[in-house]
Amino acid sequence: MARDTSPQCKQCRREGQKLFLKGERCLTDKCGVERRAYPPGEHGRGRQKQSEYRLQLREKQKARRIYGILEKQFRNMYEEANRQGGITGENLLNTLERRLDNVVYRMGFGTSRAQARQLVRHGHLLVNGKKVNIPSFDTKPGDVLEVRESSKNNPTILAARDATAHAPSPNWLEVDREALRARVIGQPKREDLVQIQLNEQLIFELYSK
Repeated sequence: MARDTSPQCKQCRREGQKLFLKGERCLTDKCGVERRAYPPGEHGRGRQKQSEYRLQLREKQKARRIYGILEKQFRNMYEEANRQGGITGENLLNTLERRLDNVVYRMGFGTSRAQARQLVRHGHLLVNGKKVNIPSFDTKPGDVLEVRESSKNNPTILAARDATAHAPSPNWLEVDREALRARVIGQPKREDLVQIQLNEQLIFELYSK
């Protein structure tokens, strides 16, 4: 599976904000953004020239990095969102949120999307009773996601569940943390994503040129 292997803290510093790519570490004083609040590279501390294109590009890169998606796949997802009715930017965020790895993260069974993606790839998750190990699997309302019986004592999953015990579940998920199970009860809506600091309109403007 292709993935971005560049240093995660540098990705956050490039975007100038925490993208929570390292889970709990991002909440400590070891966070790269806290320690060096400027972009990486030789000219990181220099004055950054702002332009319309730069703002659009940075917003697209930020979205890609938050969800851990490479350029070609992200562009294909945008094209699909653009073919749907309604607002393209919101359609794109809806598609990103419905990915299986993101849903596992939203369930609180991974402290980061990267960790949730690894759990999926290693076959720890069932969707409607069947093992699914494809992180990009598109979940739908009515789907039931649960940790496999043989994985319910997995220390990584249990530690993530305890670490995220106080994090609220999104309105479109019904989560049973004790049973390590969740059901998709609706579609993700833009107002449910207030914790994600993205301006999806800038992504639309970039790709529509």
